[in-house]
Amino acid sequence: MRAAPTILHLDMDAFYASAEQAAKPSLRGKPVVVGGIGPRGVVATASYEARVFGVHSAMATAQARRLCPNAAYLTPRFTLYRQVSEAVMELLGALSPLVEPLSLDEAFVDLEAGGVEPSAAAVRAVGERLRRDILAVTGLSGSVGLAGSKMLAKIASEQAKPDGLLLIESGTELRLLGPMSVRVVPGVGPATAETLRRAGITTVAETGEAGEAELVRLLGKAHGSGLYALATGHDDRPVVAERDAKSVSVEDTFEEDVTDRTRVQLELARLADRCVQRLRAAGRSGRTVVIKVRRYDFSTLTRSETLRGPTDDPTVVREAAGRLLDGVDTTAGVRLLGVGVTGLADYTQEDLFAQAASEAAAAVAEAAPDDIGPGEPEQAEGPVPQPRRWLPGLDVRHAEYGAGWIQGSGVGRVTVRFEQPWSAPGRVRTFAVDDPALEPGEPLPLVREAGAPEPAGQPPEPLTVPSPSSAGEPAGGGGSGAGRARP
Repeated sequence: MRAAPTILHLDMDAFYASAEQAAKPSLRGKPVVVGGIGPRGVVATASYEARVFGVHSAMATAQARRLCPNAAYLTPRFTLYRQVSEAVMELLGALSPLVEPLSLDEAFVDLEAGGVEPSAAAVRAVGERLRRDILAVTGLSGSVGLAGSKMLAKIASEQAKPDGLLLIESGTELRLLGPMSVRVVPGVGPATAETLRRAGITTVAETGEAGEAELVRLLGKAHGSGLYALATGHDDRPVVAERDAKSVSVEDTFEEDVTDRTRVQLELARLADRCVQRLRAAGRSGRTVVIKVRRYDFSTLTRSETLRGPTDDPTVVREAAGRLLDGVDTTAGVRLLGVGVTGLADYTQEDLFAQAASEAAAAVAEAAPDDIGPGEPEQAEGPVPQPRRWLPGLDVRHAEYGAGWIQGSGVGRVTVRFEQPWSAPGRVRTFAVDDPALEPGEPLPLVREAGAPEPAGQPPEPLTVPSPSSAGEPAGGGGSGAGRARP
């Protein structure tokens, strides 16, 4: 624990959803949910307008649609999020050589290593300036925590949300921590919290009062000693500039043993999607998929499969996890399931698309000549053209109307709103899904460069909430992209 609050923790506010609102003027101030839009999709981030209705990350998208049916449900655009993240990390790097990114939207900074005066006034000024700079560069807000340790700085940024700053003065740490739930301490998940609850320990103060010996008895030597140190304010973990994770994984413990095979398969698929979300949030891909199955008798099995190359494709991870589960007997009951990806590497979405195209071409090349029926024309070499999927939220470009984004699609139609981050809410138009003038696009920068010309195109029209009979049923089944739109 440092004597001065020189460790800064930045956490961007509702990052993916806020980036989408900044990029799409018609969605500003409205509920936005980013994540999987299919029947088994999971929410990655919900805007604060959507959270009012109870929507939160890691919730099933189907449940989110029931709670907030009028929200815009959008497919993630990681190219955009990485661009914004790079701009934010560059601002952090200007403060100190010691920046420890935790994800695209979260990082620790050692202000002491950056030469900042170790006083509350000086570090507060740095934190406030950082928030102003982030807003100016990206148009987004971030919350800042300042404290003498990493744990307290992270707790402070959480307490400061949204769009705030909290500095924990030296000597006030335990008074602040005491009444908080023990879940705020790093490393205390649902299972550890339940073990402590059964022992009558629910707050940070009660954890420290229990004593190290009791925590070691309950949790084991390493976990118990570590928890006691953190609960009593002893956190000397340094900010580490190079932080290279070996794996990304998620797991869930069920309240009751799951014996139904179909449910086990569905839970595993859901975990695979969550794992990929974390993988993408870290800007990584992985080569080896691992599943973990803890059975009713606490015996734990792990199975792994190494792929031909690194991937961050949820379908690939989900299918590999399913194959691994095929070899595991779950009839007696499952207490815990987990999915992980190891062998991490830096990988771009463009590489994945190229890989998919290559595999499609190989599949066509391997088809036997007998596959072509009598009288049928001989097929040209190369991949068979696949129907384009117009997913809500993704970028498009029209030969006449310019840049826009997909608001919804279905029944052979795709609805597009034409607007830019710096424009007023744009007009909505509907096209056939195979319209040759409409092509996938790339994200526009959130902040227009100085001197850039005003965007051309039609004058904007007000955002409307059209009737259910409007054309353009959105993808994802039953819900809306940004609401059904009038052409």
